Amino acid sequence: MPGDLYREAGVDLDKANELVRRIRPIVRSTYRGGVITDIGGFGGLFSLNLQDVKNPVLVSSTDGVGTKLKIAFMTQKHDTVGIDLVAMCVNDIVVQGARPLFFLDYLAMGRIELGLVEQLVAGIAAGCKKAGCALIGGETAEMPDFYEENEYDMAGFAVGLVDNSEIIDGSSIAVGHRIIGLASSGLHSNGYSLARRIIFDKLGLKPDSFVSELNRTVAEELLEPTNIYVEPVLHLLRKYRVHGMAHITGGGFYDNIERILPRACKALIREGSWSVPPIFNFLREKGNVSPEEMNHVFNNGIGFIIVVEPSEAQDIAAFLGAMLSGVCIIGEVVPREAGAVAVEITGR
Repeated sequence: MPGDLYREAGVDLDKANELVRRIRPIVRSTYRGGVITDIGGFGGLFSLNLQDVKNPVLVSSTDGVGTKLKIAFMTQKHDTVGIDLVAMCVNDIVVQGARPLFFLDYLAMGRIELGLVEQLVAGIAAGCKKAGCALIGGETAEMPDFYEENEYDMAGFAVGLVDNSEIIDGSSIAVGHRIIGLASSGLHSNGYSLARRIIFDKLGLKPDSFVSELNRTVAEELLEPTNIYVEPVLHLLRKYRVHGMAHITGGGFYDNIERILPRACKALIREGSWSVPPIFNFLREKGNVSPEEMNHVFNNGIGFIIVVEPSEAQDIAAFLGAMLSGVCIIGEVVPREAGAVAVEITGR
């Protein structure tokens, strides 16, 4: 029978075709206006409606989930890391004022396990629905001898649209502007190499270990999906002017906020102005991690920041607070002297 030798070598084409059949309804559930193709083609087709966009600009982003996947492997729970995958991409797109349109994924594993891939795609679809974008294509690569059994890697690719006149790049940020923080749901998808070393290697905990300081198990905490901020941010942009936004991922406050600041501006972040989730204090204390490294590796409870006019800061915080929990003003923009740091974290 054709394909027997390939199957013996570790690649099952029939299983790959069965996978497409199984995930087709999951993928279709994300479709929105603009999708003009179906799963299974050589490329995903998306028609742009540019009636309200005078000078369209496409914004793209790609990312992965990192070693958070190790927790999924340990627990055999794979239905949430797809949400993380989407979040890491679409949050980067909305930072620039763009509306996510469509998403593609890449999954690679040693052997296709239909149930496992269904869980992954279901998570991706859930993230796409929350972000308002369509999952229009992807690739599942079966790569024998390349990955351990039941292990895999995943990457995501998102494309969004913004009018050239509405791009938000931080260039209009000025001294006196206020910084609003949007709460994270926990670690999100960054710092897991350090978190795993502290929790599993140093403390000897297991995924099902209940941690009183967290009031939940290790797995429940570490698999908490990344927040997707697209919908509330897009609502905000329809009503208020925003000067800059940053997705707080790897590099924490220091690296991510600096990326949007003009050279003459410094972000002054005031510790104590927001509620820090227990996981961060737990890692800091148990791992003996310095405050500076905590702020450089983790989001410390703030997953997204927005820079706004001082006169509108309270109104914007209230507007966002009606859609999200944990919205607060966490700092302001101050003058930066030559050679000074771009982000300073200080007490209240």
